Amino acid sequence: MPVDDREDGANQFRRSPSGPWVAPPPRTPLNPPRPPQPPAPSRAARRRRPFWSVAIFTLLALGWGIRAYRDVSRPEAWAYWKDQYFSPSLAASLIPKVDLDGRSRTALAIHGVIGAAGASWLRDRIDEAHLAPGDAILLSSPGGDLNQAIIMGEIIRSHGLVTAVGTSDAAGRIRPAYCASACVLVYAGGKSRYGVEGSLLGVHRFVTTAPASDPVADTQRVAGQVLGYMTRMGVSSAVVEEMSQTREVRWLDPKRALAMNLITDPVGKP
Repeated sequence: MPVDDREDGANQFRRSPSGPWVAPPPRTPLNPPRPPQPPAPSRAARRRRPFWSVAIFTLLALGWGIRAYRDVSRPEAWAYWKDQYFSPSLAASLIPKVDLDGRSRTALAIHGVIGAAGASWLRDRIDEAHLAPGDAILLSSPGGDLNQAIIMGEIIRSHGLVTAVGTSDAAGRIRPAYCASACVLVYAGGKSRYGVEGSLLGVHRFVTTAPASDPVADTQRVAGQVLGYMTRMGVSSAVVEEMSQTREVRWLDPKRALAMNLITDPVGKP
């Protein structure tokens, strides 16, 4: 049989361009059969999927809620949230111009008790007021949280602000006030610390109110913390000696405060 007849007749073989006769590829049908489909999930299976999704979500939310409750239920955590968001224990007013040592500058007058969120509160107020280095913080406070006071002082120093004890009237005239206990640590943060005639600085021994297994060691730790902070701020260690001598507030004589470098720049009568 001729080669062409073999190709055209039964069309069973074809010549390979480089080799022997090979069988032609099978023809693809126009409508190939559809592959078998998996069976549709039953109604019970469809119900189980949402149930397990809801169960897993509920367990995750419950675990997060328990952790959040443990954090917020602690007394110190609740005190922080309350002081930060609900009822801040400090208040502030911006004074466009106050006169310290013959120089007019912007001042932020702060008064009230130093609460558990005092440092965050102060940072926000400084940012809102756009205080620049050389601007002033006026203080009037009976004290409060020791740790927050130290952080507040460090914030004041990092911004290059000066401090003074006093209040200010609408005309920018400084009036005497008092700053006691932890407030003195905030005052010490000033790059320059002005003394106002008639204003008072009061110190006393710091004690911890938290339960401690060794009260003596804890008192020594607090004293070391205060001493280290005052040293960084350039205040003589003699101020810590003044603090350690009494549990009642001791009002420092201005000349004594100046000798300890707690006051760096005396100011005359307002």
